[in-house]
Amino acid sequence: MSELLESISALRQWRQQPGTVALVPTMGALHEGHLSLVRQAGELAERVVVSIFVNPTQFGPNEDYARYPRTLAADLEALADLSVDAVFVPSADEMYPDPPARVSLRVGDLGSILEGASRPGHFDGVCQVVAKLFNLVQPQVAVFGEKDAQQLAVIRQLIRDLNFPVEIVGAPIVRESDGLARSSRNAYLSTEERLAAPVLFRSLEQGIAAGSANGRVDPPAAVNQVMQTLVSEPLVEPEYAAVVNRDSFELVALATVGNVEYFNPPKGDLTLLVAARLGNTRLIDNRHWKVEQ
Repeated sequence: MSELLESISALRQWRQQPGTVALVPTMGALHEGHLSLVRQAGELAERVVVSIFVNPTQFGPNEDYARYPRTLAADLEALADLSVDAVFVPSADEMYPDPPARVSLRVGDLGSILEGASRPGHFDGVCQVVAKLFNLVQPQVAVFGEKDAQQLAVIRQLIRDLNFPVEIVGAPIVRESDGLARSSRNAYLSTEERLAAPVLFRSLEQGIAAGSANGRVDPPAAVNQVMQTLVSEPLVEPEYAAVVNRDSFELVALATVGNVEYFNPPKGDLTLLVAARLGNTRLIDNRHWKVEQ
């Protein structure tokens, strides 16, 4: 039976117990993707703590903070069958007792492209709350999902720049049977939008095929194909398709509707990313593009 910790003081007391700790930071509305992170965390440390906190500092003024799904009872039930030692569920007032925060973090160039360009300040807020969680929990390892590929790259940069003694582990994307990446925001989709949503996954598959045709590596062809596939679905409003170098997250190619840009030659394996809207719901996805050396 996991301990429910609703305050920082309770978390600090729990942390005094012996044993290595793995942290799984979440915003709740847990699905199988989150649960796969928890299972992986259980293999990496003696104790597992899951945080459930809808972080206000990573939402823009016109984003979905107020309506973001909050399902604590269901989340706790989902975690009950897993090896979770503690669930940290602070309030916004507990985490930010004197808003606005007088000290904050600012992410550099990595936080200004793609998701950072679409959601200004988003990664600053992500790093702020993750740094607070690392300081409070003091884990030896933290597990994040690879679906949020740019977030994972930003967190790894945070670790390097601020010298947090935490190992960051990326866990594979968990998908529905039709390819749609599991996401808490999928709950926003109407029936028709849910039927259309797997086009994001198909666009990535077709993009990698186009970018790998005839044994070549052609990132502009890949992002162009992604956009062509997305615009073929009437319910989808494409935002961008991009190729980045997998290790550095350096931008290689970027496509928006009617425009393709090529920035840098690819270096090793790549990641192909996509963002699109279905009605009022914004979804992201990505695929690892393994480049034969």
